[in-house]
Amino acid sequence: MSSIPFSVQTVLLLVLSNVFMTFAWYGHLKNLATAPWYAAAMVSWGIALFEYLLQVPANRIGFQQAGFSIAQLKIMQEVITLTVFLPFAMVYMKQPFKMDFVWAGLCMVGAVYFIFRAP
Repeated sequence: MSSIPFSVQTVLLLVLSNVFMTFAWYGHLKNLATAPWYAAAMVSWGIALFEYLLQVPANRIGFQQAGFSIAQLKIMQEVITLTVFLPFAMVYMKQPFKMDFVWAGLCMVGAVYFIFRAP
């Protein structure tokens, strides 16, 4: 990945980590609905381990090499989370589309603007 710019590495790793985390947080609602909560928690914890193996390097690369601030990394994470969550909710969990998703996305665009704008 050394030929890929650090900012792109950061985003790609955060996207992958979010896929794992979304399944860790919500996948058990579909796949382990009848299992005891502690079984779902253990499975989720196992999935979350992979998320951390991607998220920690993403934040380190983003902060140390790409030069993102902590606030920029956090907003990036939130936008990616929403971007990953919407298809997950609609396709995997069969949740209907709501205009609230659009409004939330627009709020995130505003957050990105304010965090990334020049001082």
